[in-house]
Amino acid sequence: MKLNETEKQELLKLIRGRNTKQKVVLRAKIVIKLSEGIQKINISKELGINRNTVYLWEKRYKTGGVNSILKDASRPGRKPKIDSDKKEAIIEATLHTKPKDGSQQWSVRQMALELGVSRMTVHRIWKGHNLKPHLVKQFKISNDPRFVEKLNDVVGLYLNPPQKALVICVDEKSQIQALDRTQPGLPMKRGRKGTMTHDYKRNGTTSLFAALSMLDGKVIGECYQKHTHKEFIKFLQLVDRKTPKELDLHMIMDNYGTHKTEDVKKWLKKHPRFRFHFIPTSSSWLNMVERFFSTITNKMIRRGSFNSVSALESAIQLFLTKHNEIPKLFKWTKDAETIIAKVNICREALGTEH
Repeated sequence: MKLNETEKQELLKLIRGRNTKQKVVLRAKIVIKLSEGIQKINISKELGINRNTVYLWEKRYKTGGVNSILKDASRPGRKPKIDSDKKEAIIEATLHTKPKDGSQQWSVRQMALELGVSRMTVHRIWKGHNLKPHLVKQFKISNDPRFVEKLNDVVGLYLNPPQKALVICVDEKSQIQALDRTQPGLPMKRGRKGTMTHDYKRNGTTSLFAALSMLDGKVIGECYQKHTHKEFIKFLQLVDRKTPKELDLHMIMDNYGTHKTEDVKKWLKKHPRFRFHFIPTSSSWLNMVERFFSTITNKMIRRGSFNSVSALESAIQLFLTKHNEIPKLFKWTKDAETIIAKVNICREALGTEH
């Protein structure tokens, strides 16, 4: 084997390099010794390797040069134990059939028993095709005939709020239970989760009326024992007192019956700065105050233990006070056209008309 000076210097550089892998160093030494005219059997003895290894890297170097010794040749891998027909049968059965025992989802073991393969085979095929029979994603598409009109109205307020006005999201979180655990839980320690009993004692309920300002993220909130139109009017009066009189109030809310009673309409006529904007039915995700309800539920209500309704209401008021000291501003980013396009895709997938 003949080497030019450039090739020889590259091989020597690999041999002397501190970061060169040892298997690459060995291959470079084989090529160098072959270029020096040393017999293959002597190279194998000197380097302590099989003579076939010398033949292999002589052939590889002649074919690919220096680059051929830097990496291993690709290998075909293990032959699959399951043919493509069986794989397709597993995928089809997963997508279009139900187990014979009456259950609504396949398990790995059920599918393996049904088609006569190992459970790991089913697991690999499901993983490779991103099939997850144990998971179900819930959805709800609004059937409101004025969906597009209401969506444009609400999203327009979020993205382009009117001048000299406040955009406020209003809703009620009703039937919040004052739950008291039957036994005291244990605090969290290093390497151990905090604990609480699964059973509880019910001590009554309360309803939180909340109004989230889209300007600064502050929340006006009040708890009531009921959530009828009378409590709703009381809450509107509270909002009226706590907001600047010179500003119009554009209030985004759902289609709950208490928001549309005759008494509420009469009250609105006496307070013209209040303007209601109703979201489409089954579209609570359009009301940003739901984000605040999620926060208070996860951070305070769900893990709390309350021996009375008054204790629960005091905790809620404390949370509101602390939130308003450092309010979090929720920002709406999607325009109406993007949302409508996604909804139409869902409708097409379901085969329903808009």
